[in-house]
Amino acid sequence: MKYEWRKKEKDCYLPKAKPMELTIPKQKFYTISGKGDPNGPDFGEETAALYAMSYGIRMMPKNGITPDGYFEYTVYPLEGYWTLSDEAIAEGRAFDKADLVYKIMIRQPDFVTAELAQANLEAVAKKKPNAYNQKVKFETIEDGKCVQMLHLGSYDDEFKTFEVMDHYCSERQLERTTLAHKEIYLSDPRKVAPEKMKTVLRYFVK
Repeated sequence: MKYEWRKKEKDCYLPKAKPMELTIPKQKFYTISGKGDPNGPDFGEETAALYAMSYGIRMMPKNGITPDGYFEYTVYPLEGYWTLSDEAIAEGRAFDKADLVYKIMIRQPDFVTAELAQANLEAVAKKKPNAYNQKVKFETIEDGKCVQMLHLGSYDDEFKTFEVMDHYCSERQLERTTLAHKEIYLSDPRKVAPEKMKTVLRYFVK
């Protein structure tokens, strides 16, 4: 039976539209780091590179390779860490998307080893040349203790959900450990109206 993250990991990926606390263990990801406005051309190409690598792993058995421990699964959604450049923070600049610094990522199943990830990266890079393939890294990341909430609507309206999360943290004396936050994209903005988009917003707290 296919492993469906939407069914098996609801707390992690499908929270309700109200804050919740959880602890995220170590997870494996293909990642790309970048900076600047995500509406620019680089971001789309970086996202495409991550999906190409992720589907490369997913489709290995159809290409005659079955890794140890492989199981059929649904590819995980795109995620991203977001913060501002050190200069923007130090100077207290008004928010400008050009100052954004990010690391976007797609989670990989536990059976994916560093060796398998590298072999897949090289194979996909040959099959689907992309100038952004060389930016892809394989990392193990632990989010740890978090507060998260489902945001319904446009990315530009996320501040409304952040206000709810800030209030939740303040009431419970939870402190953010970093200005960075994570977003998990459950909707495709090319296919879903802005007011109907679903995005998980996550703070890292102590």
